[in-house]
Amino acid sequence: MPDLEFLVLGGLAALLGAIVQSSVGLGVGLVAAPVVTMLFPSLMPGSILVAATVLPLATLAQEVKHADLRGLGWAFSGRVVGTPVGVWVVAAVPTRALGVLVGTVVLAALGASAWSANVPRNPGTLATAGLIAGTTGTASSIGGPPLALLYQKESGPRVRATLAVFFTIGALMSLLTLAAVDQLPVRQVTAGLALTPFVLVGFLLAGPIRRYLDEGRMRAAILIVVGTSAATLIVRSVSDWLSDP
Repeated sequence: MPDLEFLVLGGLAALLGAIVQSSVGLGVGLVAAPVVTMLFPSLMPGSILVAATVLPLATLAQEVKHADLRGLGWAFSGRVVGTPVGVWVVAAVPTRALGVLVGTVVLAALGASAWSANVPRNPGTLATAGLIAGTTGTASSIGGPPLALLYQKESGPRVRATLAVFFTIGALMSLLTLAAVDQLPVRQVTAGLALTPFVLVGFLLAGPIRRYLDEGRMRAAILIVVGTSAATLIVRSVSDWLSDP
């Protein structure tokens, strides 16, 4: 059973992340992963991946008909390749270096998105986003930003439902792959299950925010969430790295 400190701090981070994800389409990994990585590194990435498997199911119960299944097919083709790469990263790359790497990749994608008025969404970009998401999602539980950037101009229900399908199947792929190579300790799974009540409460609290963002504010919210979370992950990782004796 996870200790009280994890339930309080990790649970609060998961609750806030769930509110963001239930509104924008992504957020549990972006908000909660940096907190858990810095304070409870031994519980990553499995704990957040478990939570990231449960929350999208609540979204799909309401909005599954809006999912872009054709685009997801191309994204999953990339995810299949990226998932084993992420497993290798978990085993080979130090946690702090991984934080900097993930944050930098996300900021680069965000910068490219802001530079171009129209982000192309085609089989090539979808497969590439899936590959990056598979790698970073398996290694750090943060896999949503590449795909979210491709759908940033779509309606709120379209973004949330598409990402929910991607997160549910993708997180399961990552968990099964990590377990197959003995990189998923039982304590990580237990910790993730302990977070599920927090993410479900977050989904319920996000209802008014969903309605607000669906009135033409979705793209700005996605860009803000992606940029802020990536920058936070980099700063925390570097600060922790420099504080080591």
